[in-house]
Amino acid sequence: MDIVKAQEILEKYNKEQFHLQHAAVVSGVMRYFAKEFDPGREEYWAVVGLLHDVDFGMYPEEHCVKGEELLKAEGVDEDIIRSAMSHGWSMTGSRFEPVTTMEKILFACDELTGLIWATTLMRPSKSTKDLEVSSVKKKFKDKKFAAGCSREVVSQGAQNLGWELDELFERTILAMRTLEE
Repeated sequence: MDIVKAQEILEKYNKEQFHLQHAAVVSGVMRYFAKEFDPGREEYWAVVGLLHDVDFGMYPEEHCVKGEELLKAEGVDEDIIRSAMSHGWSMTGSRFEPVTTMEKILFACDELTGLIWATTLMRPSKSTKDLEVSSVKKKFKDKKFAAGCSREVVSQGAQNLGWELDELFERTILAMRTLEE
């Protein structure tokens, strides 16, 4: 499956700009990490990132369960479905535990991209280009800030990867910097 077809599927089930933008950011972050961890498969990782929340716009209560059903109906390969839905392992009814490096990165970065984006919007520059890990750490500790971001999932994601939180924050910031025009 290519990124164009994945975008068509995403837009079929998601109409809100926020969801589409989040999917694009996660897709870009996944593409970035693929260059290091799975060179030559950047588009595959980007597709997984793009489709990870395919069901969230219409079926938030069945997130990662309905997504599996929707993607099967669209003829998406089982390996893409498994990887995309694995990000909901501890939060939803997803039956797929993240086991590959790609799945672990998606699990760790999905929630974190939202926190980083919210932190960025609070800055005068509104950019990740000058964002420091210390700023993200400060907002991460404030449970009221971006309250929808599960700090537990981000922490578990870093642990699953064998990374310290600071490393996960830094790597994800660097990935997000590549997405700014």
